[in-house]
Amino acid sequence: MMMSSNSEAADEVHCAACGIAQVDDITLKKCAACGSVRYCSVECQKEHIPKHKKECQQRVAELRVEILFKQPESTHLGDCPICFLPLSLDQEKSRLLECCSKMICRGCDYANFIREMEQKIEGKCPFCRHPTPKSEEEADRNRMKGVEANDPVALREEGKRQYKDGDYKRAFEYLTKAAEWVIL
Repeated sequence: MMMSSNSEAADEVHCAACGIAQVDDITLKKCAACGSVRYCSVECQKEHIPKHKKECQQRVAELRVEILFKQPESTHLGDCPICFLPLSLDQEKSRLLECCSKMICRGCDYANFIREMEQKIEGKCPFCRHPTPKSEEEADRNRMKGVEANDPVALREEGKRQYKDGDYKRAFEYLTKAAEWVIL
């Protein structure tokens, strides 16, 4: 195992064509396409192309597949509007704000909670700074204001609520309307 890492290290610091080692006065440049071999000059690169071409094309294809099928760190929900970090795929790591229908990360939610506790101030939305709803009814009224304004997040949340309550027809209507806004 130690030998393979030394072998890989040796390949990275030698010209693939002439074998000259990278030292203080010689800088080797990586193959621009695959980055797996290095060359000391354009002449060495041109000389080595026939030997390297098949391996290079294969590595470029592998790199393309890796990039193409790499799972994103965020979702269709986008970024937290406060810290601008991507919202997690795990929806438990984000929170819907009832007042403004914004999704924020739990980190920003926690930071706001700590700030309110330390300063002994009334709870407010960390995004729009409106007081947080005091009851479920108030949160429902806020969500319905968003639904009336065709806010896609509020429409989605109302659709989820209707689905949970067993009204699948209304759930479908709200979710479809939310999806139409996202597509437009």
